[in-house]
Amino acid sequence: MTTRALMPRLVATGATLALALSLSACGDGNGGGSSDDDKIHVLVYGDASNKVEQQIVDTFNKTSDVKAVLDTIPGADYQKKLQTIINTPQAPDVFYNWGGGSIKPFVKADLLLPLDDFIKKDPDLEKKFLPAVFDNAVIDGKPYGVPMRGTQPVLLFHNKEVLDKAGVQPPKTWDELLDAVGKLKDAGVTPIALGGGDVWPTQMWFQYLYDRIAGPELFAKAIGGDKSAWESADSKKALGMIRELVDAGAFGKNYDSVKYTNGGSVQLVASGKAGFELMGSWYFSQQLTDHKEFAEKGLGYTTFPAVPGGKGDPADVAGNPNNYYSVMKKTKHPEAVAEFLKLMYSDEFVKAHLEIGNLPTTTNTDQFIDTSGTPEYSHFQYDLVADAPSFQLSWDQAYPQKASSDMYKAIQQFFSGTLDTDGFIKAMQALPTE
Repeated sequence: MTTRALMPRLVATGATLALALSLSACGDGNGGGSSDDDKIHVLVYGDASNKVEQQIVDTFNKTSDVKAVLDTIPGADYQKKLQTIINTPQAPDVFYNWGGGSIKPFVKADLLLPLDDFIKKDPDLEKKFLPAVFDNAVIDGKPYGVPMRGTQPVLLFHNKEVLDKAGVQPPKTWDELLDAVGKLKDAGVTPIALGGGDVWPTQMWFQYLYDRIAGPELFAKAIGGDKSAWESADSKKALGMIRELVDAGAFGKNYDSVKYTNGGSVQLVASGKAGFELMGSWYFSQQLTDHKEFAEKGLGYTTFPAVPGGKGDPADVAGNPNNYYSVMKKTKHPEAVAEFLKLMYSDEFVKAHLEIGNLPTTTNTDQFIDTSGTPEYSHFQYDLVADAPSFQLSWDQAYPQKASSDMYKAIQQFFSGTLDTDGFIKAMQALPTE
């Protein structure tokens, strides 16, 4: 498994020593906007996208009296280091995050600057981004983040040849998916590859089914602290459908010993041993890296199936809407920061990210998609996100980081059958939301 494919995930397992050493050389690595009166420090997650972030900083510095400094922390250490410095003199002026639960504790601690005034002076700081994406950094009705990388919706990928041989079409409904599971089992392949050993891929099935059955409102209630959401009829229905899928043998018997992070589940699909895999949009580039010929000729993709009678719109999306830049309230240069954030919807920004495989969520992105390495795939993703009534942030990123371990445990145990419906509900109700 390459480091590159893991970087979009908060749960990334690490970086190679060489990458860590190279990234530590970017910026001065100290953060701490408050200690440099003539600078703003921009702290980012260390990975391949730093090339573009440095380019944008350089562009800003050409015309600004207050200079920006890009500081990076290697991916595996980012969240921990950010938590350590966020309320110290070493805190940055601007920092990378995932929106949602990743910044909610900082908002509660009154550390972040609401961006209302920035947007009043420059409405494009909101209007130039797809609404379903921008809204994931709105906390308690106030905007606290500007999108700054690319979108990562979760899609249902498949091996075209495997499906053809089994007489299966990409499913548009839940019943069609169950039918496909039966046909693929009869054909002697695992219907759906799952990196259950990592747990976060398993979570993707929960977040989508809950949305399709209950709509986005149920999870919004839950993450807002209304614990009754988990014991609702819609919640129990979703859990029943997950149980049905697992019991039908959709994931085989060894999914808990398979991982996405070491390329295991990716190999199953590429080699024809599995038909489907539900994964973030970075899956395409991962297959392209690990199994180039298969990715170019045999990899298909579609949206998550609709659930007839469900309250959720089939056009809803789940995953990682984007990453965001948030601003520390104590920055000494809010005007300079506001000017810096304007570059996040510039043509230069969009084209630079497309060149490295990211898909920005600005309203002008579609003008440049044909310049990407995979224009058809990029168009599919962009249209999907642009038309989405709701883009639900992945559960493990919507909840505070301290909730992740217990959430993963509940998901894994329910999937394996060692935790029943009531046990899962109680476990989710016990998760902290702040």
